Amino acid sequence: MQIIEAKPPAWRNPPAALMQTYAPADVEFVAGRDARLWDAQGREYLDAVAGVGVSLLGHAHPALVAAIADQAGRVLHLSNLYHGAWAQQLAERLAAVSGMQRAFFGNSGAEANEAALKLARLHAHKRGIAQPLVVVMTQAFHGRTLATLSASASPVVREGYAPYVEGFLRLPFGDAQALADAQAEHGERIVAVLVEPVQGEGGVQVAPPGYLSALRTLCTRHGWLLMLDEVQTGLGRTGRWFAFQHEGVLPDVLTLAKGLAGGVPIGACLAAGEAAELFTPGSHASTFGGNPLACRAACTVLEVIEQQGLVANAAAQGEALLSGLREALADRPRVRELRGMGLMLGIELDAPCREIALRALQEHRLLVNVTRDNVIRLLPPLVLQRQEVQAIIDALAALTA
Repeated sequence: MQIIEAKPPAWRNPPAALMQTYAPADVEFVAGRDARLWDAQGREYLDAVAGVGVSLLGHAHPALVAAIADQAGRVLHLSNLYHGAWAQQLAERLAAVSGMQRAFFGNSGAEANEAALKLARLHAHKRGIAQPLVVVMTQAFHGRTLATLSASASPVVREGYAPYVEGFLRLPFGDAQALADAQAEHGERIVAVLVEPVQGEGGVQVAPPGYLSALRTLCTRHGWLLMLDEVQTGLGRTGRWFAFQHEGVLPDVLTLAKGLAGGVPIGACLAAGEAAELFTPGSHASTFGGNPLACRAACTVLEVIEQQGLVANAAAQGEALLSGLREALADRPRVRELRGMGLMLGIELDAPCREIALRALQEHRLLVNVTRDNVIRLLPPLVLQRQEVQAIIDALAALTA
């Protein structure tokens, strides 16, 4: 790939002008293609982070570039006071691959989860429940707004933001019996269950087999909404369009974001059945949600995933990556466990390992990140190829030696 030199603009503010919410590595990427990135000095890197699961098609996919450029030359934004053809088309495509019925579009995963929580409150009020409870899980992460922060579990994320939004009941992740037991104590107040099929920020914790099916059974029995947060797991990441499809269940509410538009900000809250009828005109809104640029980009991402067979590729390359890592790291005393689904994998070590992400960048030109201090998380683009799988294995074998 020919790299066009891109010098920082002269007006760029120094780092001190940014609020210190991040501690970025000392590298600036100026171009990319597929699963590769190039920095300002022209050095090539392999991307196994994909913007934390956002760049499903990798970087600079020609179809996505063309769609965004064409739409930018037509109309970028229209108010939701008028019909949006791209929003309608995106909602129909998402319904077709998910089994859901209706969609609300926002700008992020946190907004999608906020919409889900508002649906849960509307569901409660419709049933005459004045103090409803939404069941959430240990190690959960659902966003950084006050409500989604309150639904999340990480002390690091929550610290300093009390008092939290009330109305959540936290139970152990993966333990369906705990939910059944909670029904006896809180059943008259429980209205919904919000859960990630794979907890990404929680350390790539995979729900045990049968867990989602058990939750579905309990929710159906008691009239609760089953709300699945697939912001990170959705759209082919786990080797199926959605992680819930591995168990053949169907949620009442499904939230998406991250890779939906390949890097253009968008979030989606999908609903089926009674939950799909709860919002009415004026009951919820988003100024930028469902704008033509984001929705056309998302339609293009879905089309490319289908045309290029990227769900199947994620399954195949993910299996090769997991089995290769298990073989390469089998004798590493630091490695406690390897786990994941598709191209969403975690390597848990016996101690904090944030230095490994920096060493991977500096020594192997490989992008990985670390979550929960001691879990190396891999979220490469769905376009990952076998030779790149091997490069990731080789680098991580060297880094954990």
